[in-house]
Amino acid sequence: MVEHLVDVVLMFQGERQHMFRVLRGIKNRFGSTSELALFAMEGEGLIGVDDPSRLLLEDRGVDRPGSVVVAAFDGGRPLMVEIQALLVRSFGTPRRVVSGIDPHRMALVLAVMERHLGIKMSEMDAYFKVTGGISLDDPGMDLGVLAAALSSYTGKAIAPEWAVCGEVGLTGEIRQVPRLADRVKEAQSLGFTRALVPGRISSVQPGIVSIQSTRVNEVAWRLGMKAEEE
Repeated sequence: MVEHLVDVVLMFQGERQHMFRVLRGIKNRFGSTSELALFAMEGEGLIGVDDPSRLLLEDRGVDRPGSVVVAAFDGGRPLMVEIQALLVRSFGTPRRVVSGIDPHRMALVLAVMERHLGIKMSEMDAYFKVTGGISLDDPGMDLGVLAAALSSYTGKAIAPEWAVCGEVGLTGEIRQVPRLADRVKEAQSLGFTRALVPGRISSVQPGIVSIQSTRVNEVAWRLGMKAEEE
């Protein structure tokens, strides 16, 4: 009887056209599988990245509608990533193109936008991507998808000092996500001064203000895309 044929399974992920690669532990008999390592493809080969959040946001532009930074969590570490969205009028069956995000979570957020915000997503093509060529499966990405989509729809850019994170529920609520304090701390360390997070009571911490929200219809005005709450 073979009890442990394989002790450790590692998966090396990344799009071939991008410079970043992610090493994940899928199975580890001797330790945690909640860790990951990020590598960059350089001329001399693969080089470990010590500060992946900063490197992933290095080429991020400002004053661009459809873009937002999310305080995500992957494995055992917080990771700041940019989500980009593009919504355009559909001339036929609406297209859904996704890169780096779970397409089922994206479809859920779009359905919530149509039901609770009155935006006819069923009449639009929707394109989403996580920049840098990495893929994340984190419920906290939901609020980033929502914010980026609203920014693209309204044509108003989200100010660069904002980071967001939160899960979007089917009834239009914004739900708590694990390790929220670590996410906010990572945002603060990269110079973000405002974070939109789930909850009812906003808070001020050294270097960053956490603006809390409970419903999806609050997101646009809290991020400065509307003059006042509807």
